[in-house]
Amino acid sequence: MTEETLLREQICTLAKSMFDRGLTGGSTGNISSRTPDGGLLVSPTGTSFGRLDPARLSRFDAEGRHVDGDRPTKEMPLHSAFYDTRSQAGAVVHLHSCHAVALSMMPDVDEDDFLPPLTPYGIMQLGRVRLLPFFRPGDPAMGEAVRGLAGKRSAVMLANHGPVVAGKDVEAACNAIEELEATARLAMLTRGLSPRALSEAQVQDVVTHFNIEWDT
Repeated sequence: MTEETLLREQICTLAKSMFDRGLTGGSTGNISSRTPDGGLLVSPTGTSFGRLDPARLSRFDAEGRHVDGDRPTKEMPLHSAFYDTRSQAGAVVHLHSCHAVALSMMPDVDEDDFLPPLTPYGIMQLGRVRLLPFFRPGDPAMGEAVRGLAGKRSAVMLANHGPVVAGKDVEAACNAIEELEATARLAMLTRGLSPRALSEAQVQDVVTHFNIEWDT
């Protein structure tokens, strides 16, 4: 198998795993990854994470031209914004995961620091997560909002819609977005119960020890 063939299989395997565990349903969500030659493989529009076909993934060349496969997701401006502003981004994943969406609807959520510091793992894999306002699905303004962050965040939460995470590769991006959903689930489960979150000193210790990108 070529490196690209293996990557196609990996994208579909990881997407199906997330679908099978209820992290995104129906034909929601989209995923992309850099190819060895600098191009992109992208999930096609209107497809289910549970039934992606490796041979039909949308293929872009290094100049951003769609050269093969089915028509790509309508959220391409969102993916492109991460690749264009974060040189270390090797993959981008967007889900419609329920607990993250539910948390985005809460009136007292910190827009600049969406996830409460309940465990060290969200901090380690995501840094600070920015809550962006609601945009119509497919609206290019979502991409412009990400560009406005100037590459300082690897993860954003689209209000009433779903999380988007960039990672160094497709496995890292999937692991990170799963951690985002897990932390959001903890936040919703403990909401109103005054849980003991990590202290500022504990957060800073994690940030320093693991050399976390921590935009302030």
